[in-house]
Amino acid sequence: MQPFRISDIDNSQAPLLDHLIELRARLLRAFMAFAVAFGVCFYFSGDIFAFLVRPLTEAFPPGQGRLIYTKLYEAFFVEVKIALFAAFFLSFPVIANQIWAFVAPGLYAKEKKAFLPFLIATPILFMMGAALAYYVVMPTAFHFFLNFQGDKGGLKLEALPGTGDYLALVMQFILAFGISFLLPVLLMLLNRAGIITRKQCVGARRYAIVGIFIIAAVATPPDVVSQLLLAVPLLALYEGTLIVMWFTERSEAREKAKAEEEASAEGEVLAE
Repeated sequence: MQPFRISDIDNSQAPLLDHLIELRARLLRAFMAFAVAFGVCFYFSGDIFAFLVRPLTEAFPPGQGRLIYTKLYEAFFVEVKIALFAAFFLSFPVIANQIWAFVAPGLYAKEKKAFLPFLIATPILFMMGAALAYYVVMPTAFHFFLNFQGDKGGLKLEALPGTGDYLALVMQFILAFGISFLLPVLLMLLNRAGIITRKQCVGARRYAIVGIFIIAAVATPPDVVSQLLLAVPLLALYEGTLIVMWFTERSEAREKAKAEEEASAEGEVLAE
């Protein structure tokens, strides 16, 4: 049985028009996948919203939580936004596959092998960040926010979150944590491209720490708990990426040394 091998760059040089036709076809397939996913998600938008609202439901005392909407059309547009939000995640594998199928023929075999791990790691890391936001950060933050309810100066202070505001907050949490968790992918791509090295990242650690806390402050709601819950995992991911860089750079150094030895040996044979 022949081992699986990624073929090198295609020998054919298709005209520009052929590339544009192929691009249009792949964009159309991606759009159709998104449209189908949107239809499915819109049908189940109530169930999806029930899932998204669960952290808030559990943060309220039993039977006391409620959501309101002050505009007649707000609830409808909330379901549309939910369907769009969920449809992107549902159709992302198809969209990513179409992008890869369009780009891959223009890459060398070595470039394909280098790029594929990042393509696989991107959705995994994003889902890890989104899961952390949903299962840990959101319940913690909502409990913190709801602690401000009570009697204030003889008046009852009660939280009455709107559906649109709540959805915007949930999307902010999920996108902030999901995108921030792509930090290792960004650093490794820059490292593989030769733009940065591990030594430079180690030297810039103090600046990276400051930058991470700035990102956490901007990407999350203005409370210390949410910011720390984003900053701490990002710091761990940064240090973990430095460890991965150490292994990859050592591996590349060994391969380079081996190639130089083989080239030197071939040169000696030819000289004889």
